[in-house]
Amino acid sequence: MKRLSDIGTIKDILSRHGFTFSKSLGQNFLINPSVCPRMAEFSGADSGVGVIEIGPGIGVLTNELCQLADKVVAVELDKRLLPVLDETLGEYDNLKVVNADVLELDLHKLIKEEFDGMEVVVCANLPYYITSPVIMKLLEDKLPIKAITVMVQKEAAQRICAEVGSRQSGAVTVSVNFYAKPELLFGVSAGSFMPAPKVDSAVIRLDVLSNPPVKVENEEKFFAVVKAAFSQRRKILANSLSSGLSLGKAEIFGILQECGIPENIRAEKLSLQNFADIANCLR
Repeated sequence: MKRLSDIGTIKDILSRHGFTFSKSLGQNFLINPSVCPRMAEFSGADSGVGVIEIGPGIGVLTNELCQLADKVVAVELDKRLLPVLDETLGEYDNLKVVNADVLELDLHKLIKEEFDGMEVVVCANLPYYITSPVIMKLLEDKLPIKAITVMVQKEAAQRICAEVGSRQSGAVTVSVNFYAKPELLFGVSAGSFMPAPKVDSAVIRLDVLSNPPVKVENEEKFFAVVKAAFSQRRKILANSLSSGLSLGKAEIFGILQECGIPENIRAEKLSLQNFADIANCLR
């Protein structure tokens, strides 16, 4: 269907289906016609490629993905949108819509059943409230995917794509960089959506790494260190680690000394290797 980014077309379709936007689901549909084609192109959707889309809405981005990829599986939580998608995307025989919560979905099983033998990428306009949980599920589940291209809140995009060791870096920065190489692609103004959110967005791409850039003996310990380190950003690292890991300060100071890390440093100054070293030194 054409003109899916036209406000009049969108209002007409939603009105006929009795659809109203849900604030609890963070529903903001794209109406900027230039955004989705760029997202689809950056995602890597192409011949021989399968795409998982999360939260297709009325199918504006889905429409672009279906024109490029061999197959698209769109995961939509809101069952009220299923008849809408039947109308807007009914022309595509390379599309499957799955009514499910992506955070509870067995994505390994989905990929095996729907994309066997294909290169797989993820592309989505993510609701702000589930940005980090969705991204971390996609990475932590160690799925056979090449890249994740998503639109997120601008502030979240800047945090995720910040350089590890910079002032903007946080726990999500370190966690994402353990699994992938992030890149901020382009900004998207709040006026590009209906209804318009109160903040701007940005599109980022995460190229999934075949192996982590640092060696850790225990990933669970590594992420526990990362979480503890950033749990109290205003405090020095030693205090945050002592509190977050329930260890005495003397033990923490000993670990930092063993790793060659200054005692008065803050978490945002650490490199990925620093975090790995600390985790590997935990008894």
